[in-house]
Amino acid sequence: MKSTARRQSYGVKGAPYAFLVPATVLFALFFALPIGYAIWLSFRKVKVSGLGLGSGARKEVWAGLENYTDALTDSELVNGALRVLGYGCIVVPVMLGLALLLALMLDAEKVRLAPFTRLAIFLPYAIPGVVAALLWGFLYLPDVSPFYFVLDKLGLPQPDLLDGGPLYLALSNIAVWGGTGFNMIVIYTSLQAIPAEVYEAAKLDGATPLQIALRIKIPMVAPSLVLTFFFSIIATLQVFNEPTTLKPLTNSVSTTWSPLMKVYRDAFGEGDIYGAAAQAVIIAFATLLLSFGFLRAANRRQKQEAAR
Repeated sequence: MKSTARRQSYGVKGAPYAFLVPATVLFALFFALPIGYAIWLSFRKVKVSGLGLGSGARKEVWAGLENYTDALTDSELVNGALRVLGYGCIVVPVMLGLALLLALMLDAEKVRLAPFTRLAIFLPYAIPGVVAALLWGFLYLPDVSPFYFVLDKLGLPQPDLLDGGPLYLALSNIAVWGGTGFNMIVIYTSLQAIPAEVYEAAKLDGATPLQIALRIKIPMVAPSLVLTFFFSIIATLQVFNEPTTLKPLTNSVSTTWSPLMKVYRDAFGEGDIYGAAAQAVIIAFATLLLSFGFLRAANRRQKQEAAR
């Protein structure tokens, strides 16, 4: 009896760990192992002897920090990071501003067709990024775009959105169009969780809908705003689909327009998987550092406000 009870006790205690095994195995195989392999490659390089012909002419050797030094001093990688920084300065504020505005409008008392409106705003997020980039890319082309046809008939100027400065606006528009719906749903869900008694008390105190939105709703959904800003930073630093898809349509997008595009070119275009691995590690570390710094600053501010 005691041995049976003991086995049952061990079985109950070990059940949670058994449920964790599949997720742990998948995490190790498809996340931890690739990251570890990329880090290992970043410290390696190929040493060529002679003309590089014959067996043993090309050997993989230890490179130390050489790949990281080359990556940090690479002007193409630095310029790509600066372009992504400018791109993010447009995308993140506009996308989150629109998401917050739309969420507040849908959370108003008298809203017609609210379910349909929510679905319509969220729908672009369900479209794959490559498909969305192709769709907008053809709308940007003067020869096939209906917008340019209308502008031509009206005698209005027809700007080239795929060249120079307007290219940033064209790429940002694709990201804003596709990401606003997701962020809006996150913020709207937080608004729906606010107790109705809070609004009733504010109305009894004579607060207007605008005052309720600015002084009650926005402060109470601040954690959701922090979360959406966090996700937006990560998505911005990893921008790849939009510029890569628009590249065949314009000469203004190079193969190194963004850092991830340069990693892809070096790894699969030039065969330098070791330098590309070092660049990928640097990008991942920069993303982690910025995300951690932002979350720490946001948490510190929340603690300061709670202590007041």
